[in-house]
Amino acid sequence: MSGIVDPRLPAGGAVERPGDPARRSERSRGGTLGPVGTVAAAVVVLAVLAAAFPALLGGGDPLAVHPTDALQAPSWAHPFGTDESGRDVLGRVVAGTRASLLVGVLATLVGGVAGVVLGTVAGLGGRLVDAVVGRITEVAFALPLLLVALVVIAVTGPGPVPATLAVGAATAPGYARIVRGLVRTARRSQVVETAVLQGRSPCVVLVRHVLPAALWPVVAVATLGVGQAVVWASALSYLGVGTPPPAPEWGAMLADGRTYLLTAPWTSTFPGLAIVVLATAVTVLGRAVRRSGAPR
Repeated sequence: MSGIVDPRLPAGGAVERPGDPARRSERSRGGTLGPVGTVAAAVVVLAVLAAAFPALLGGGDPLAVHPTDALQAPSWAHPFGTDESGRDVLGRVVAGTRASLLVGVLATLVGGVAGVVLGTVAGLGGRLVDAVVGRITEVAFALPLLLVALVVIAVTGPGPVPATLAVGAATAPGYARIVRGLVRTARRSQVVETAVLQGRSPCVVLVRHVLPAALWPVVAVATLGVGQAVVWASALSYLGVGTPPPAPEWGAMLADGRTYLLTAPWTSTFPGLAIVVLATAVTVLGRAVRRSGAPR
């Protein structure tokens, strides 16, 4: 009898106890953000509050100029110091959250929608359409994102709206490649073939069976894309083709503070930290959401 293994037991004869901490931990990882994801979510919520209600987080008027207070080091009166015009850096960092976050979200939305349209057309079209759209997206995808964004800016001109469109257009090829592959796979699925044989119209098949298969991967990638879009939008402002001064924007603040990097480093340090913290938090939160919400 010693050589007989009960088939109801797991391999190796180990008994799974209901209160096993390892099993509880494995189950909990599937439906929660985890400690790191929770911290990232808190940072994102704080950023949203700063964008919606900047006065709640303190700081002075981001546009108020006080030449006599120029380049003051961080103090109780000015926790982040002041810039070359005497403007409160804390107030400008908090006020700049709205521009950076808004451009990041809208640029991701523009890129996602454009990518879904291009990917769907390529995936459902014939060989010629697929080849044309595929070559266009591949060429655009092979180019540096910042270069594509600068080309769009050169056509549309500088400003926050062109910067949003530029970052969105530069990220669209990545979404298009994902959607194209998913649509082509869904097209060959048994569910879609059955719907076609039943006489369903192409629009019904597209909306009910093809697009839903591509939504979750696109949304999952888009949550990561917001953080990247914030960085690229700040880069465009740093180069002087994004949000124009004197409006508070983190990339533009970095550009203004580079002259005083040795004498007044706080003018560029705090905007730089804001970019890194927000982009990292959004990316970490996106990964946590993918892990917790992905189908199993």
